[in-house]
Amino acid sequence: MNIRMVLLTSAAALAAAASPVFAADAIVAAEPEAVEYVRVCDAYGTGYFYIPGTETCLKVGGYLRFEVYGGPNQNGTSDWNARTRAQVSFTSKSDTEYGPLTGVIVLRNNGDDASTSSTLDSAYIDIAGIRAGLFYSWWDDDLSGEPDVLSSFQTLHNSVRYQYENGDFYAGISADELEDGYEGAGESANNFGVAAAVGGKVGGFSYQIIGGYDNDAEDGAIRAMVYADIGPGTLGLAGVYATGVNSYYAQSEWTVAAEYAVKVTDKWTVTPMGQYFGNYIDLDGATVPSSFHGAGDAWKVGVTVDYQIVDNLYAKATVDYTDVDDGDDVTKGFFRLQRAF
Repeated sequence: MNIRMVLLTSAAALAAAASPVFAADAIVAAEPEAVEYVRVCDAYGTGYFYIPGTETCLKVGGYLRFEVYGGPNQNGTSDWNARTRAQVSFTSKSDTEYGPLTGVIVLRNNGDDASTSSTLDSAYIDIAGIRAGLFYSWWDDDLSGEPDVLSSFQTLHNSVRYQYENGDFYAGISADELEDGYEGAGESANNFGVAAAVGGKVGGFSYQIIGGYDNDAEDGAIRAMVYADIGPGTLGLAGVYATGVNSYYAQSEWTVAAEYAVKVTDKWTVTPMGQYFGNYIDLDGATVPSSFHGAGDAWKVGVTVDYQIVDNLYAKATVDYTDVDDGDDVTKGFFRLQRAF
C-alpha cells in the first residue's frame, strides 16, 4: 500500500469518528405558549378583573331574592303571593382620554310559580358624564324604607343624560322616553320628558332636588329629599308637588313623607315611616283620572325591619296601612330573603 492510500484511509476513519450515526432524528419539543392568568384590576374598586388579552376591567355581580307578599289581590283574588328573582349584572370599565369608559348590562328573571319572565333591566354606556341607554332615572331614588310612594309609573327609561360631579356635589339633566307613563285621552304611550337633578352631601347631611316635565301631558312634578344623621339613626324627609297628572308623579297633587332609620345593632335596622297625600288618586284603578280635582286625601304609616343574617345574606320585612278618604283602607306587606354576590 502506497503512502497516498494510507492517508485517504486515515482521513475516512477520522471523519466517521467525528460524525456519529443515529438510528433516527431526535424529537424536539415545541416551546409552550405563555398562559395569561386572570389579573385583579383594582383601579375601579373591588371585584374587577382584567379580561385576558385586554386592558378592559370587568365586574360580575347580582343577587337571588325570594319574597312573599300579603295584601288585597296579590295574585288574582288571592291575598298572598310568592315570587323569586334572579339578577346578574356585568360592568366593564377602561381608561380613555376622556376618562373611564363604562358599560353596564343587567339581566333579570322573575319567577312566579312555573312561569318566568326575563327582562333587560338596564343597559347603558357612560363616559365623561354622558350616559345613554336603558337605565333608572333620579325618580327611582326614594327613602330607605319600603312603604313610601315618591314616584309613579315606570322609573326605567331609554334616556340620554349628562351628570356633572365634583366631590360630594352633582347636577344633571336628562331626556327620557316615557313609554310606560301616563296616557291622556287620545294620546299614545310613547311620551317624551325632561328631568333635572341637583344633589350632594355635607357631613352627616345629604340632599336631592329633582324635577320632571312630561311634554305630552304638559305637566310636571318637583321633589325634594333630605337625610340627616341624628342620634342613633338617620332622619329622612321628602316632599313632592305635581302641577297635574303626569308620568313622573301622579299619586297625588302633593305629598310629604318622613322616616327614621334606627340602627339598633350592627345587624338590625328598624325604620318607621309616615306619609300624607293631598288629592290622592288610585293608580291601580281601571283608568287614571286626568286631574286631581275632586280627589280626597290619604295617609299611610308603616315600618320596615332589616336584618343581616351573615355577609351578603339579608332579610327584610315590611308592613304598611293606607287610609283613603274616598276609598277602601289597605293593609299590605312582604317578607324578603336576598343573597347578594
